[in-house]
Amino acid sequence: MCLDLTNKSVLVTGASRGIGFGIAEAFAEANADLAILADDVTIHDAASTLSKAYGRTVRSYVADITDKAALKKVFAEVTKLDVLVNNAGLELITPLTDLRDEVDDTFARIIDINVRGTWNVTRAALPLLKPGARIINTASVWAKSAVGEFAAYIASKHAVVGLTRTFARELGPKGITVNAVCPGWVRTVASVRSATVMAERTKRTEADIFADVVAAQCLPGLMEPPDVAGLYLFLASDLAANITGQAIGVDRGEFLG
Repeated sequence: MCLDLTNKSVLVTGASRGIGFGIAEAFAEANADLAILADDVTIHDAASTLSKAYGRTVRSYVADITDKAALKKVFAEVTKLDVLVNNAGLELITPLTDLRDEVDDTFARIIDINVRGTWNVTRAALPLLKPGARIINTASVWAKSAVGEFAAYIASKHAVVGLTRTFARELGPKGITVNAVCPGWVRTVASVRSATVMAERTKRTEADIFADVVAAQCLPGLMEPPDVAGLYLFLASDLAANITGQAIGVDRGEFLG
């Protein structure tokens, strides 16, 4: 089934690469009026790539989602918004037993981006969201489970699910749905970096780490960014009009529950 989102205005944060770019590409293919945002200028290259591939302009903005003033400037230029995808996030290791100040700083930055950033973007976008609008937050399979040494990331993604459910309660009366997507392991820069760190700390190889990941799934193989994008399209479509407050996994059966 191909979903057509013609005349739907969509903003995807954290879309310069990885899952975010995969999501943006899916919305571009579905004919959405697309804007993408990230905290570095490579977002403009991503927009240019999508514009050339799909024959229409994809707008791009540079902003740190923890900076409310920067977001205010972005949303002053956005005149219509039907779908907000809060995808921007940071995944780094934060071992509890590593007592260096740098770990505390990393912990704070992850929480700031993944939790407060999601809050900031949603608050900034809210005046544009009318009845029938969609908010889709990127959580993680680790929002339903946990592994050691990723406390900040895992806590932040549990928090994203909490925000999703709370926002759904608040915005339901306005006719706005709010859901979270919980991707499993997807081959991205962030996931490969995490696998590298996990391998180093356990004196194993990256191949060993990914073999464990695949073994924990019901379906074999590791996902690529486009593999998770379909759920975002579905949640943005009229087919999902009665779905809200949900945290839905796309993880090849890694978490069952």
